[in-house]
Amino acid sequence: MDKKVLDHDVPTEEPVTFHFLAKFYPENAEEELVQEITQHLFFLQVKKQILDEKIYCPPEASVLLASYAVQAKYGDYDPNVHKRGFLAQEELLPKRVINLYQMTPEMWEERITAWYAEHRGRARDEAEMEYLKIAQDLEMYGVNYFAIRNKKGTELLLGVDALGLHIYDPDNRLTPKISFPWNEIRNISYSDKEFTIKPLDKKIDVFKFNSSKLRVNKLILQLCIGNHDLFMRRRKADSLEVQQMKAQAREEKARKQMERQRLAREKQMREEAERTRDELERRLMQLKEEATMANEALMRSEETADLLAEKAQITEEEAKLLAQKAAEAEQEMQRIKATAIRTEEEKRLMEQKVLEAEMLALKMAEESERRAKEADQLKQDLQEARESERRAKQKLLEITSKSSYTSVNSSTTALPTDLPSFNLISESLSFDFKDTDMKRLSMEIEKEKVEYMEKSKHLQEQLNELKTEIEALKLKERETALDILHNENASRGNSKHNTIKKLTLQSTQSRVAFFEEL
Repeated sequence: MDKKVLDHDVPTEEPVTFHFLAKFYPENAEEELVQEITQHLFFLQVKKQILDEKIYCPPEASVLLASYAVQAKYGDYDPNVHKRGFLAQEELLPKRVINLYQMTPEMWEERITAWYAEHRGRARDEAEMEYLKIAQDLEMYGVNYFAIRNKKGTELLLGVDALGLHIYDPDNRLTPKISFPWNEIRNISYSDKEFTIKPLDKKIDVFKFNSSKLRVNKLILQLCIGNHDLFMRRRKADSLEVQQMKAQAREEKARKQMERQRLAREKQMREEAERTRDELERRLMQLKEEATMANEALMRSEETADLLAEKAQITEEEAKLLAQKAAEAEQEMQRIKATAIRTEEEKRLMEQKVLEAEMLALKMAEESERRAKEADQLKQDLQEARESERRAKQKLLEITSKSSYTSVNSSTTALPTDLPSFNLISESLSFDFKDTDMKRLSMEIEKEKVEYMEKSKHLQEQLNELKTEIEALKLKERETALDILHNENASRGNSKHNTIKKLTLQSTQSRVAFFEEL
């Protein structure tokens, strides 16, 4: 630490770029990364290594990790804010994954967003920790690879990580051929390019390998010493300083958890209040629209009533006029009847005169001889009288046929007087704000544990579902060697931890012998 930076073996050109990275990876990130800033910086380092493909990550897990990275950066998903295309400029998936499938950036974004929406309620540190918990189970997580040769000169890869030393085939960095956990190793040393490993069991022979450069041996030794020391410290009781740090971290985490829960409750109540307010505003608008429609209907009714009243007035005047005309027609009819009566009386008088004339004619016939000239005159008068009678009858018939009668019916319309009334009723809303005590918090934490176990199972189902969904879009010819190896391991049910467990079940002697025979 006392040595100047530029006194180290660094490039001399300017500017000089430094990357400050964690040298030793934790076995369990959630348990070992105590401070939040350490967790955040380590998250950024692991995320970059996955995107740079220094750590192999299968496609379906890459989508899940991307969703946690988005949650850590953007917070809770809001469809009104996080609209289509908001991830267009983000680097979230390894290029190998993008090139492996016939999928557009929009299709990838849709699948990432679907998982991102399920992480609602997680704070940044929680999302980053979920990211690390998934990443630490990847086969290449925390492994430093070095090219070595055994006694036979076979080219192999040495992997150094938090669990021990692993020997790989150069073409397969996912599955080790041999593993030596740190608790089985007693001593590590090197001389020039030759590296010597002494097992804990002194009866077992040491095994040796050669590296390419002396400088590489120094780095290997540093990594071995550091990882071995941390491996043993993890399996002992924590020091007082670490216990205090963890206690402070737990208290801080509990405080933040309670604060987040309080904020979540306030946010939920605020959202409910906003939803209630929106519903009341919607109902108020609806009632206002109904009142407006009712007022318009009332105005139309009033206009209709005015028109009907005017029409009724006109009808009433027409009825009076018709009544007046009916009275005049009645008077005319009475006059015509009176005229007809007088004509009948004249007719009876005429008939009586005719009878008298006939009687006179009979008398005169007897005296015809005596009164010939008078008889001729009487006959002529008789003919004229009959002609007058005929004309009188004809005139009477004509007058009778010209008589007519007219009747007119009038009606009035009654208007409804009842009009509807509208009342706007406003509802009141009350809210109770209560603080949660520690007992309730502990119950919620226990509940979260159960939910986490269920969610882990659900998560694996989702990963398998996504893998099946995008499998049809995969371009087989673009699969890398690591993709093929990972698929083979998955089909056999092999994972990082159970593979190492199976290898360590073999005796140390047999593993040493196998290494030398490679």
